[in-house]
Amino acid sequence: MSGEGAPRLALKTLGDLPADVARPGYDVGAAEVGVVHLGVGAFHRAHQAVYLDDVMARGAKGWAIAGASLRAADTYDALAPQDGLYTLAVRSGAGDALRVVGSLRHLLVAPRDPQALLSAMCDPKVRIVSLTVTEKGYCHDPASGTLDEAHPDIRADLADPHRPRSAPGFLVEALARRRAAGTRPFTVLCCDNLPANGTTVARVTARLAALRDPDLGRFVEGEVAFPSTMVDRIVPATTDADRALVAQRLGVADAWPVMAEPFSQWVVEDRFPAGRPPLEEVGAQVVADVAPYEHMKLRLLNGAHSTLAYLGYLAGHETIADTMADAAFARLVQRLQDEEITPTLAVPPGADLAGYKAALRERFRNPALRHRTWQIAMDGSQKLPQRLVATARDRLAAGAPIDLIALGIAGWMRYVAGWDEHGRAIDVRDPLASRLRTLADAAGLDAPRLAPALLSVREVFGTDLPADPRFATAVTEALGDVIRGGAAGAVGRVVTR
Repeated sequence: MSGEGAPRLALKTLGDLPADVARPGYDVGAAEVGVVHLGVGAFHRAHQAVYLDDVMARGAKGWAIAGASLRAADTYDALAPQDGLYTLAVRSGAGDALRVVGSLRHLLVAPRDPQALLSAMCDPKVRIVSLTVTEKGYCHDPASGTLDEAHPDIRADLADPHRPRSAPGFLVEALARRRAAGTRPFTVLCCDNLPANGTTVARVTARLAALRDPDLGRFVEGEVAFPSTMVDRIVPATTDADRALVAQRLGVADAWPVMAEPFSQWVVEDRFPAGRPPLEEVGAQVVADVAPYEHMKLRLLNGAHSTLAYLGYLAGHETIADTMADAAFARLVQRLQDEEITPTLAVPPGADLAGYKAALRERFRNPALRHRTWQIAMDGSQKLPQRLVATARDRLAAGAPIDLIALGIAGWMRYVAGWDEHGRAIDVRDPLASRLRTLADAAGLDAPRLAPALLSVREVFGTDLPADPRFATAVTEALGDVIRGGAAGAVGRVVTR
């Protein structure tokens, strides 16, 4: 069913699917768009789109999604012929549970037609514009959380604001048009792993608006809501084998199904002046303050994930589950979470912290998920500041050791040097990849030279940590251990101390 010319998943074939495949519990063709989503990738389709699919199945009308790709057209090309329908395969040791999701009603490609996306964002029925554009999509400085005013896309958006390129550029132009038309502003809902993501995106967007027009900047700052969120679900990249498996189960082809673990969490700050879907009715947590949940997730899950990704890749492990099958790595994660991360957290009232950490480690071990260490290692310069560096900063402020955090950072340093432990080139995907490689090539695989070279990258480490001898010494020693004895050896040594 996966071959050329095979029948495709679409509205006309929805009724022919096998009985064990769940499908939308509402009239998909009649659903009205209330959300425009920027960055319609696999994570959004396995997470927010599923919650909104559930919302509409419960009778809350008008919350369908117009999804826009800001760069490539691959999602549009795959799903437009399928009427926006796609399959979610939830993977566990018990097998794959398949479900067709119908909440994605329109697909747009910003570079092909930016005016079509702006028109969708200016529709008065649209009350929320949400985003999953990854950390780098906000054109900000991860170390400070401020707009990178020298970013090429930001400079282009200031030069030609009516044809934006960046996510902040689209937000500002659409808000300006709505303001001019007397239309109430939409709520901006960031669903990316940024620290205080609502506050960060508000800062970036208001600054860009102010650079265009100070009055517009004041309007964005004073009248537009940017609630914070925390999202969590492991969503590996879809493979051709996944497509073939889904096609066999459906009896029709699906060009881009998404794979996910059973666990899903969405914590949302309750601040939606223009209205919101009843997310609390479909399993989301709607709260007054997201920060404690965000810190738990960014540090315990994402910090551990990045540590496993860099050191696991260097040790020759293809996936996170493979890495966790190594007893030394499993011990590293437990000690990192218990000894160095947990003391930095303000735990939400009633939270079962021990249970949460144990559940995370079980999720990492899920053999049904082929979550590649290389995939998680992408964009490390954008991720490390909130996943590991901020935790190190808090530990040092408390006068506490950072040996395990330093090892994770050292793993990143050894990884971005661009060569694995067998002399093979690493395909480093990072916005700063060429700069990092230049620094690493000049320093060589010599920790006393390589560590300070990479610590000079202010976007990752700021200016305070490189000047702190406690931090610089811990990272340099950990990097030396990784270089001399390999990642697996370094992990084995640190967990037996």
